[in-house]
Amino acid sequence: MHDPRVDQLARQLVRYSTQVKKGDFVWIDCFDVPNYVAHAMIRAVVEAKARPIVKLHDTTVTRELMIHADETQYDVIAESELALMKKMDCYIAVRGSHNITENSDVPADRMKLVMAKLRPLQNERVNNTRWCVLRWPTSAMAQQAGMSTRAFEDFYFKVCLLDYAALIPAMNSLKKLMDKAKDVHIKGPGTDLRFSLKGLKSIVCGGRHNIPDGEVFSAPVKDSVEGVISYNAPTIYQGIAFDSVKLEFSKGKIVNATSNNTAAINKIFDSDEGARYIGEFAIGFNREIREPMRDILFDEKIAGSFHFTPGQAYEGVADNTNRSQVHWDLVCIQRPDYGGGEIYFDGELIRKNGQFLLPELKPLN
Repeated sequence: MHDPRVDQLARQLVRYSTQVKKGDFVWIDCFDVPNYVAHAMIRAVVEAKARPIVKLHDTTVTRELMIHADETQYDVIAESELALMKKMDCYIAVRGSHNITENSDVPADRMKLVMAKLRPLQNERVNNTRWCVLRWPTSAMAQQAGMSTRAFEDFYFKVCLLDYAALIPAMNSLKKLMDKAKDVHIKGPGTDLRFSLKGLKSIVCGGRHNIPDGEVFSAPVKDSVEGVISYNAPTIYQGIAFDSVKLEFSKGKIVNATSNNTAAINKIFDSDEGARYIGEFAIGFNREIREPMRDILFDEKIAGSFHFTPGQAYEGVADNTNRSQVHWDLVCIQRPDYGGGEIYFDGELIRKNGQFLLPELKPLN
């Protein structure tokens, strides 16, 4: 039996998230998802009197391509994909994953090559389309979350169909605070971190670009980061699982990085010069997401969390000029059950133990 929540989600992505207009070209990217998801997306785009362009992907095929990648091959791939992206008004990606470690055995030099070649495509998508990216619930994701498949599907739709528009006023209040803040101090177990936001603006994420959503982000002044941070959410990057990530900073640069796989994490941070600098600081507050599951689109929105991201900054008002092929959203949860913590803006305590203290921000708790 067809699940009507799929159609509801497709309409939300088209009407709210990307605000598809009559005549728009809409690139629908489907990765390891059932065909009925693409069908629903096509119908929703056509209902908006727009033009769907669909690409279907298989992660195992992508892995095989990357293992055998060479520069000329990916020059051609990147050139053709970029040409198509430049014709798009909107981009919607629905990404399933049957195995989150599928790319773990892609050689590091091939992964670096592919990411570098495809970076212009991502930049074009981020900067010049109305875009939204989301996961699709699979048995593998349910297993990551420690839930049954059915329970995870119910959780997924509850989170993704949240009334994001209702949170916008409080999110705008947080944006105003971040926009005027100069100095940020974050404290918690194994964390004592200081940096500046001076001259940089923040961006509200209320279901327009990522689903699930629920964050406000900016970026630190590139050379201002000092201190140490201990991330308590497990993560996965380039197909490799990492735990207990700890970073030490001096003049903005990661000068020491450790984890359960210290050799692998330093190989990532040595990818290029910008990988050892931070490109994003964000505060997450999706009340429906409580526990990490090694899926960044969920984990970076965890209630009472923040993420502090080595690598590429987003171009625009939150751009601290850092450039890298890496963009790794590492998450720290500050609720009491994860050890607590505080965030200060210019010496004022804004959030304690994952709870906003100011009245105008409390709807985000």
